[in-house]
Amino acid sequence: MKNQNKIDALRQDPVFAGLTHIHREFLAVKSTELRLSFQELKQLSDIAADLEHWDEPFLPALWDEAGIEHLKGKDRKKVILSRIHSYWQQRKAEPSDYSGFQGGPPPSQPIKYTHKEAEGSILGSCPVAGVRTRCCNLQTLDAVQQCGFACSYCSIQSFYDEGRVYFLKNLREKLQSLQLDPQQVYHIGTGQSSDSLMWGNREGLLDSLFEFARAHPKVVLELKTKSANVKYLLENPIPPNIVVTWSLNTPTIIRNEEHLTASLEARLEAARQVAATGALVGFHFHPIVHHRGWEEEYGAIYEALQADFSPDRVVMVSLGTLTFIKPVIRHLRAQPVRSKILQMPLKDAAGKFSYPYETKLELFQHAYQSFSQEWRRKVFFYLCMEDERLWQPVFGRSYSSNEEFEADMKAFYIKKVRAGELPE
Repeated sequence: MKNQNKIDALRQDPVFAGLTHIHREFLAVKSTELRLSFQELKQLSDIAADLEHWDEPFLPALWDEAGIEHLKGKDRKKVILSRIHSYWQQRKAEPSDYSGFQGGPPPSQPIKYTHKEAEGSILGSCPVAGVRTRCCNLQTLDAVQQCGFACSYCSIQSFYDEGRVYFLKNLREKLQSLQLDPQQVYHIGTGQSSDSLMWGNREGLLDSLFEFARAHPKVVLELKTKSANVKYLLENPIPPNIVVTWSLNTPTIIRNEEHLTASLEARLEAARQVAATGALVGFHFHPIVHHRGWEEEYGAIYEALQADFSPDRVVMVSLGTLTFIKPVIRHLRAQPVRSKILQMPLKDAAGKFSYPYETKLELFQHAYQSFSQEWRRKVFFYLCMEDERLWQPVFGRSYSSNEEFEADMKAFYIKKVRAGELPE
């Protein structure tokens, strides 16, 4: 393929198209000088995108040809590319350092509220379930699709769909038409395609969900959020089988990667207010991010939970890390944001890409061992979509199948719901 044809083909790639003019022109020049292959150009494009996102020196500043004046052709190219690749890999291997870093969300645009007709059943399955990871078989209720927050590791934001957010048409009627077995326990979550609480009761959303929970006492309905929007919950009796859960992260990650979400303290205060009503709450540490200072920052959150909440009112604590599939990695690289979220080794993890096993083990063991024996006994701790090999060394227990995990979780949840039932 001729050089100009290679560059023209590369311009069709969203990652290359999103690079600064400096990087695009530099790669075009070096492509001619070194006779770079299309795959070599593509990898350099990925590296350039990462450097831009991470606020690292650009490729021209890292381009090192010192001491290789005697080399020609492929040998010269091999050394230069190896040096660039080694720098890139070294930066990924180190915990992300956010000191002095200022991340930012995609360019803001007004949210466009619209309605969407559900195709088939409104109940779905966990969208990231995999055969090589342990999954609780969560059922999902996507009452709203697309999110108004701008977490840099997420691909369901309204920013990526021209600001559109979709509310299901006739949600109340569709919930009433669901055929559920009254003898079966269900665990249903509403926070997989959008944030469960950021929209409040818009379109009668929470009215419909509360009514559904009251009609089905064996449904454990989970509302998952990164917001502090609990006004409706404080003004209306919360059915005992609704569990309100907060996704928590360190101030460093919230400030730099979880854009437009509530602060850590605002989330914790909202959780305290909801728990004070007698409702059950839960907490998700997903993703735990391996960044400089992570032990102290996550440790402080674990301490705060134990100081402010009774384990009798907390249903679950889940743990998980950053995990991506290739299309999402390319999608994130193409976004016009500064983010260090892909500054990680990206090792194979059950067919996806995540931290090395050893890093995950360290993160999860630190989390679980930070909680008291009372919390470990009264709260359901679990790993969300992680390698089954991690369970035993982290918790001292494991499951032979997803079905066994699901049954144990549901039995624990429904027991907690019944123990905490309060008259409305």
